[in-house]
Amino acid sequence: MNVQKKNRNMGAALLFFLFGLLFFVLAVRILTIQYTGEVEGRALAAKAAQKYLRTEILKANRGTIYDRQGEVIAEDSSSYTLVAILDEKATSDPKHPHHVTDPEGTARELAKHISMSEAEIYELLTQEGRYQVEFGQAGRDLSHNVKEKIEKLKLPGITFLKETKRFYPNGIFASHLIGYAQKEEADEKAAEIVGKTGIEKSYDKLLRGTDGSLKYSGDVWNYILPNSKKQVIEPKNGNDLYLTIDKKIQTFLEDALNQVDQEHSPSRMIAIVADPKTGAILGMGQRPTFHPATREGIDGTWHNEVVESSFEPGSTMKVFSLAAAVEEGVYNPNDSYQSGVYYVNKKQPPIKDHNQGAGWGTITYLEGLQRSSNVAFAYLLEKMGTDTWKQYMEKFKFGVKTGIELPNEATGKILYDWPIEKVTSVFGQGTTVTPLQMVQAMSAVANDGKMMKPYVVGKIVDPNSGEIKETNPETSGHPISAETAKKVREYLETVITEKKGTGHDFYQLEGYSVAGKTGTSQIPSPTGGYLQGRENYIFSFIGMAPKEDPKLVMYVMVEKPKLKETENGAVPVSKIFKPVMQNSLKYLNIEAEKKHETKMAKIPELTKMKADEAADYLKERGLHPVVLGNGTRIVDHLPSPGEKVLEGERVVLRTDGHLSVPDMRNWSKRDVLKVAEIAKLKVNIVGSGFAVKQNPKPGSKVKEGDSLVVNFETQLQIIKKKKGNKTGNQKERPLN
Repeated sequence: MNVQKKNRNMGAALLFFLFGLLFFVLAVRILTIQYTGEVEGRALAAKAAQKYLRTEILKANRGTIYDRQGEVIAEDSSSYTLVAILDEKATSDPKHPHHVTDPEGTARELAKHISMSEAEIYELLTQEGRYQVEFGQAGRDLSHNVKEKIEKLKLPGITFLKETKRFYPNGIFASHLIGYAQKEEADEKAAEIVGKTGIEKSYDKLLRGTDGSLKYSGDVWNYILPNSKKQVIEPKNGNDLYLTIDKKIQTFLEDALNQVDQEHSPSRMIAIVADPKTGAILGMGQRPTFHPATREGIDGTWHNEVVESSFEPGSTMKVFSLAAAVEEGVYNPNDSYQSGVYYVNKKQPPIKDHNQGAGWGTITYLEGLQRSSNVAFAYLLEKMGTDTWKQYMEKFKFGVKTGIELPNEATGKILYDWPIEKVTSVFGQGTTVTPLQMVQAMSAVANDGKMMKPYVVGKIVDPNSGEIKETNPETSGHPISAETAKKVREYLETVITEKKGTGHDFYQLEGYSVAGKTGTSQIPSPTGGYLQGRENYIFSFIGMAPKEDPKLVMYVMVEKPKLKETENGAVPVSKIFKPVMQNSLKYLNIEAEKKHETKMAKIPELTKMKADEAADYLKERGLHPVVLGNGTRIVDHLPSPGEKVLEGERVVLRTDGHLSVPDMRNWSKRDVLKVAEIAKLKVNIVGSGFAVKQNPKPGSKVKEGDSLVVNFETQLQIIKKKKGNKTGNQKERPLN
């Protein structure tokens, strides 16, 4: 008994000792941790801070692309995705819930603002086991205006995810030049907007900027803990680009291309407007084209045809062979030659004039220029020598890149190995060029012998530092003298003014003299030789105005247009050149050289008038007033005071009252942009041609910053739709 008791006491003592030892070790451990603040050499405070540390990326804004007047061409735009939090765990304070507490009421209110039925929303909000839900397409790409309306409802659990996308307010607008950018997700990195084509791609690194970050201590739901410190690294926004493109001139160009595309359905069109004094490109367009936001139409061609394509220029090349002959002193406009055919040698077929070699008998070299005689220029090549002409092609920079700030620039190719190639190059066959090379070379003729390098970026602005990098105009050569340039302009003017000239019936402008040259070039066939048929040509024109002191140079090319029996290829080309050149010169306030019958009106300062007085004043002068708002006083108007406008043009008047959207059906893109600009709305242009649909609807109230979506259709699309509706409505009739 005593032995058992003794054993129990020893066991108890042993257990007491063991527990005491464990307690001692634990106490020492706790004291050590409290004193050192470390466990296994790692600081507990740092580990605790790391557990609650949250890091958010502060996205840098991609740089904005502007035209030369500061009008937005491409910018970042915010859109919002609607999100509903369903999990009750998201709420820490029942008085301030962070989850949906009333699915029925929430569904009823949301159905008023998104394109989803109340029943569909309720079904989403009552799903079990979901932390949060989104609302599909109906809840994506919401405008800031819609977001604000939903936020004012103060619905528990309803929140938004902010996203950034690239916004192109002008729709189809120098699309291949500007290019497009889209969001891409990289491995282990947040999605970012990346330039894919055009300026967006060439200047992607400058446009992107550098993201910043926000570090703070947060709970499991990422709410900032009380008294926590925030560490902020501010983002550096991307650089802004100011292009040489002028929005109004580009709009003139897009409208003309749309018209020709609708009426003649060519396989390809290219047009450039440039300032010959500086080399600045003021307008650049092509067809096929695409919408930069949706990429609709990009399958037609990914290439910027102005930069990346080369082709035989045809008779527009005679401008430069003429300049070479004048500079060398071998061109006498009054000398005569026998037109019709020219024999290079006995082995080669003869060179023929474009009237099947019949020619026009013995004519002067000036008439040969006016009639675009190939034979005349073959004789001129004899006079100046093939080596000399080769040197002039090199002086005019054919066969080499212009160095413009755009990707994948083509060089063209001077074919000059065989006698026949040397002769055909003088009138634009065999040798290939790019549209940019043609414009660059033409600047020498327009700018008194000084050739200017083309460029499209006027300046780069760093919004973070305010630093501005301006592009200075750059001379690319002096191929001819000022005296030669003046003579060439005089000779080229006769191509337009003389009845026998190939440009007489097509390229004359009201109030401005034009100097230029027509072109018709053959298209190589895939099977060898050239395509046959009256429409299977590249028709072109290169011209400048006013002739004495050219302010603009323009090159137009139309390939394989559909022509009526009474039409030739100059018809679609002139439909681009004439309205664009005429309107651009007027817009630039270039003084007309002679009186013309077009009625013009000068816009006065209308803000001193009442709304009804201003409207009556404009109507009396043949203008069409459009009044925005229900106020009585005019606060702004477009066109601006001092601008001259054509009779019948719309003048948008903004009053001091609440704004509402007018009915813009059948309006041109130019008029829609006036309303958007003066009302400060974010406009999204869809399609081309004339306005057929708009959102908000006519009469809807709007405020500055709201979105305006306008759908356009060409006349051909409208006609086809009407025919389709008639066909669909007609009932089958019995045969007689």
